[in-house]
Formats: sequence, C-alpha cells, structure tokens
Amino acid sequence: MAKAGALPGDKTSRRKFLSGAAVAGAAIIAAPSVVEAQGPVRMRWQSTWPSKDIFHEFAIDFAKKVNDMTGGDLNIEVLPAGAVVPAFGLLDAVSGGTLDGGHGVLAYHYGKQTALALWGSGPGFAMDANMLLAWHKYGGGRELLAKLYESIGANVVSFPYGPMPTQPLGWFKKPVAKAEDLNGLKFRTVGISIDVFTGLGAAVNALPGGEIVAALDRGLLDAAEFNNASSDRVLGFPDVSKICMLQSYHQNAEQFEILFNKTKYDALPEKMKAIITNAVEAASQDMHWKAIDRYSKDYSEMQTQDDVKFYKTPEAVLKRQLEVYDEVVAKKAAENPIFREVLDSQIAFARRATQWEQDTVVGRRLVFDHYFGPDGASKKI
Repeated sequence: MAKAGALPGDKTSRRKFLSGAAVAGAAIIAAPSVVEAQGPVRMRWQSTWPSKDIFHEFAIDFAKKVNDMTGGDLNIEVLPAGAVVPAFGLLDAVSGGTLDGGHGVLAYHYGKQTALALWGSGPGFAMDANMLLAWHKYGGGRELLAKLYESIGANVVSFPYGPMPTQPLGWFKKPVAKAEDLNGLKFRTVGISIDVFTGLGAAVNALPGGEIVAALDRGLLDAAEFNNASSDRVLGFPDVSKICMLQSYHQNAEQFEILFNKTKYDALPEKMKAIITNAVEAASQDMHWKAIDRYSKDYSEMQTQDDVKFYKTPEAVLKRQLEVYDEVVAKKAAENPIFREVLDSQIAFARRATQWEQDTVVGRRLVFDHYFGPDGASKKI
C-alpha cells in the first residue's frame, strides 16, 4: 500500500526526473565549452584617421567598449587610415568584406551619394550635432540612412554616434574679414562643404585628414579646415599656420560613423547586436565628454605655447555661408529625390526641436562673463 500523500508510480517518475535533470545539467556544463571551442568572433577594422589623431583614439575607445562588454566574445582590432585602404576607400572596403568594419564620417562618402553628407555637413538647420543624432534615432533618420545605403548597394550597417562641436572655418595665412577673402583660395574641405566653399569662390581640394598639413606646407593648399583643437594640433596645423578662424556653419552638426559589414553583422547573435547598439550610445557620450576635456586643453595650449591667434568668423561670412548652402541643397534636392526626403525630414524635426531649445535653454554667455570675463576675473566665492 502506498504511503499517505504518495501516488502510484512516484518512484518511477522521480527516477525519470532525476535522470532528465542530470542530462540537462550536463548540457548546461558543456555549453560554455562549445563557445570556447568556437572561439571569439574577431573583426578587423580600419579608421579613416592617422594613428596619432584623437579621432583614431575615439575609434579604439569604441572597440574596447565592445570587447569589454562582450567579455571578449567579440574582439575588434582597429587599424589606422591607410593600413588596408585609403581613408576615402573605407565604405567600399567594408561593404565588400575586405574589412569587417570601420570608423569615419558620412561626409567621406559624398561621392557615392550626396544625401549622405546631410548627416553633419552643413548648418544643421540650427541643430547641434547632438540634436541631429536625436533626429537620427527618433525622427526618422535611421530608416532614411538604411534606405540610402540600400540605394547605392552598400552592404553595410551604420551607427552614427559621437556629436562633434562646431568646427572652425579653418586655418589661413591671414584673418578672414569678409566672404570675398575666400575667393580664389586653394582650400580643403569635404562633403556638401565642397559645393559651399566652391560657391564662395574657393578652389576646393577634398583631402583626408592625414594629408592636409603636408599639402599646406608644400603650397598645394592656401587654407584648410579639419575639425578641432586636439586633432589640428597633433596633425601639425600650428607648424604651417598661426591663424585659425573659429565658428562656421559648414560643419556645425557633424558626428562620427561606426560601420559594420552587413553580412558579418547579421551573423552575430542577437545578444551581441544588443551589446553593440548600447556600446555605440555609451561611446557616443564618452566621446563627447573626452572631447570637452581634451579640446579645451589643446585650445588653451595652442595660444600659450604655439603662438596661434584665434579669431571669430565675421557674421557677414556666416550669413553668406547660409545663402550659398541654401542654393546648393535646393539644387541637390531637385536632382535627387532621396536627398529631398532627408532634407524635409531634418527640417521638420529641427523646426520643432530648435524652437523648444531656443525657448527653454538659457544663454550661458552672461554666466561666463560674470565669473571669467574682465569684470569677473577677480571674483572670489
């Protein structure tokens, strides 16, 4: 007779359960060894930046975040520009599988599809780079970018990230006092800015970052822009020029781009894709913080140690930039329907977002002058 509370067959059921549990436990124990046997996923990347540039450092920072967050299950190695392909050849190399991924800017693909340069090459319709990234994530930009790459047959997955501060007008032999001073200058820039500076009368040469200073030194360029105090300093701009014009609308809202070969990316486990997505956003903010720290130090030291003179670009030049930009994008939009689509999407988002920002965010100039201006220099709290 069975004991109270027990059912016939309980011992048999229990034996089956324990046997099954043992098998399942063995499978759980064996699972890590299967992963270990396969080894980590290794990717070879290239940036579009010289190894000494802080931009290459940003690329390495992103790779390290992914490598760390995956516990080494994904291992990304980042090579500098030119290690495998020239800087402007990154998109083709990643799309074709020569490289598994890369780090650059969308404006470098301007020759493939002009609408790609709308991610950062221009005034941003009063948005800064962080607001443009907000448009990309929440305002339809991500879907439009995927559509753009599909339209040119690029086998890539793109993650714009890393909001850049406003870029200088550039390095010159003498200060720019009016828009006419740009007329006839042999000038370096990229993206839609090629058309804008051409419209301002310059003879434009689109060179990658690592080639600019040598071109200035040899007289192949009269003036050039690149990006920021840290990059400009380490690349050697103060060695060939002592005049830098700050503030411009030609690249007011640019960001970096993380590129994956789509076939390689699609083959990754979903968990690893989720880690990458979150690593992009973590790296984006970390890059922004590091830039504030490093750019401000180099900006100060270029004045105190390198004898560089910084000037603000006159408002008349800025206004002329906007007029020429409008002419350029109107022409591009008439020629290219997807350019028009991206443009309309950005303007609609910017109208709402910048109105909110202008009404909400207090100006900080008054605070700066209060503490650090001529009258505030002796203030003690």
